[in-house]
Amino acid sequence: MNPHIINTPRLQLIAASHKLGEAELVDRREFSRLLDAEIPENWPPPDNDETTMKWFQDRLNENPANYGWLAWYIILKNDGLGKRMAIGGCGFKGAPDEKGWVETGYGIMESFHLKGYATEALNGLLKWAFGHPETKSIFAETVTGNFASLAVLLKNGFRLVGPGSEEGTIKYEITREEFLL
Repeated sequence: MNPHIINTPRLQLIAASHKLGEAELVDRREFSRLLDAEIPENWPPPDNDETTMKWFQDRLNENPANYGWLAWYIILKNDGLGKRMAIGGCGFKGAPDEKGWVETGYGIMESFHLKGYATEALNGLLKWAFGHPETKSIFAETVTGNFASLAVLLKNGFRLVGPGSEEGTIKYEITREEFLL
């Protein structure tokens, strides 16, 4: 079993390696081959532009131990036509800090919204993260009024903890104990 692949009922999450991240930036055909999935024409998902992709690559280059604690690709195992399809991304901003806290985020291609994929992907990611004993708490920030994102967090057991780090954002958290209940 590969610790950098997460399987859920409908999805497969694949941790971004150096090779995958580089292919995503420069070679769409190779990226598709490495993921063994079709890549939508309008890839990448929201809030995951070239700057974001390079940020994740730089963090992985700085510390290879971050593999798994950065970006993950969300693959729909069967798009209804018998094909695998890249539909979004999720991940963390790095390994848990000294308190055991880690920040998560996610994004799904618009044509795949409202099907529960973000909720399912985040749940798989939470199981993976809390499978590491150093992870004590996971938090996420969302824009006030982003009801779809809020629903994903609430369905996964997150609770409001206060304002986010930027104007107009709110912060949600789930602890190991809350997740394992």
